[in-house]
Amino acid sequence: MSRPFAKKELGQHFLVDQNILGVIERLAELRPDDVVLEVGPGLGVLTAVLVERVAHVHAVELDRSLEQPLAERLAGRDNVELVFGDALQLDLGALDPAPRKLVANLPYNIATPLVVESFDRVPTLELWCVMVQREVADRFFAEPKTKAYGAVSVLVQLHGERTGFHAVSRTVFRPQPNVDSALVAFRRRAEPLEDPAHVKDVVNAAFAHRRKRLANSLELSGLAARGEASAALKAIGQDPDARAEELEPPQFVSLAEALSR
Repeated sequence: MSRPFAKKELGQHFLVDQNILGVIERLAELRPDDVVLEVGPGLGVLTAVLVERVAHVHAVELDRSLEQPLAERLAGRDNVELVFGDALQLDLGALDPAPRKLVANLPYNIATPLVVESFDRVPTLELWCVMVQREVADRFFAEPKTKAYGAVSVLVQLHGERTGFHAVSRTVFRPQPNVDSALVAFRRRAEPLEDPAHVKDVVNAAFAHRRKRLANSLELSGLAARGEASAALKAIGQDPDARAEELEPPQFVSLAEALSR
């Protein structure tokens, strides 16, 4: 059977280089008792490694044309479940057994929302090892007051602590993408946020109007009146005229708490 073509509209770039698999295995800290969630298995190159190393793999794929090649590659394995559907819509938190790790070459067009939403949607996840665009990987752990720092940076850093990073050549994919990629690994922080939904709302509103001052952005987003937002900033020891990119991730938690009082 001929090899399926990657679909640009699905952000597909199939992993074909075996050498990068060892790096993924190391950064993912794979263990025999692991239950792994893989989103976007493609042709199953990474999946085939995972099923040899861990107890169970949930492989979620949107593209039904990959069903036969995946089934053929994984034939005879009883520790892998192929789930066909949109990972952004499926109830990934209901997977059984519950996944502890997300290990994946993520489709470019869903990588950011999938990672950000996975903290709450899949509460059993403890470690992430994902292949994403280099720009996205840099954004995940960007420093305040930098161009890359934004809502995604804050949300990822509030939930996760980076444990590994590896730049990836374009040559490991077919077709080769026009952008650089990177593997980034991070572990869930031990102390969960008390009100993650409220914190997320504050962070998103704060960066929604990036050129505005933070208090103005919160008002324009309908989350708080400008005076209320300025008072909350002052209460946590910040300049009432501060911009969102000036605050460290933990300071957004303090801001959310001050706005709730």
